[in-house]
Amino acid sequence: MEKIYHIYAKNECLYHSLKEEEFQSTWDQLKGLVGLMKTDYVTDDLSYEAVYPLVERNGPAGESSY
Repeated sequence: MEKIYHIYAKNECLYHSLKEEEFQSTWDQLKGLVGLMKTDYVTDDLSYEAVYPLVERNGPAGESSY
């Protein structure tokens, strides 16, 4: 099962449900931009969360498991 990522700045979600490749490039760009540009954010304000999406065990809704 593939992880997805959410990126936050000061507890505000900036990006959600990113796949690994998207996350890596977005995270690197965001950290670089915060360091270079004058913003209200510093690198320490950035964080991310890696999660596994929920998978329905019984198949699509309304479908029996037998």
